[in-house]
Amino acid sequence: QVQLVESGGGSVQAGGSLRLSCAASGYTVRTNYVGWFRQAPGKMREGVAAVSTGGRLTTYADSVKGRFTISQDNAKNTVYLQMNSLKPEDTAMYYCAAPFLRWIPRDPLQPSDYNYWGQGTQVTVSS
Repeated sequence: QVQLVESGGGSVQAGGSLRLSCAASGYTVRTNYVGWFRQAPGKMREGVAAVSTGGRLTTYADSVKGRFTISQDNAKNTVYLQMNSLKPEDTAMYYCAAPFLRWIPRDPLQPSDYNYWGQGTQVTVSS
């Protein structure tokens, strides 16, 4: 059974940093894609960042390029999202997700290409 558990959310002021974690079980992050998504109230879920098999390729939404970094720790089977220079518009529920085993998403930032989802962790950035 695949489980993804996010943690690390919280409330910060603009310009601050947070690191989100996504701990996987029943799923090996080293050999599969993992993505981070977010959804703000009244808005559609959007892709933020994704890391490919073995961490060889990373993809970022334009809105977070240069501020967010996705990485993985294979020993801990965990994927991280380091978020720096946070802005109020980054406020959202953040989710990690994974496609079916060894499936390569056509669009790494497209939510519909992912099948397993965590419960989410809230990030709130105040101005």
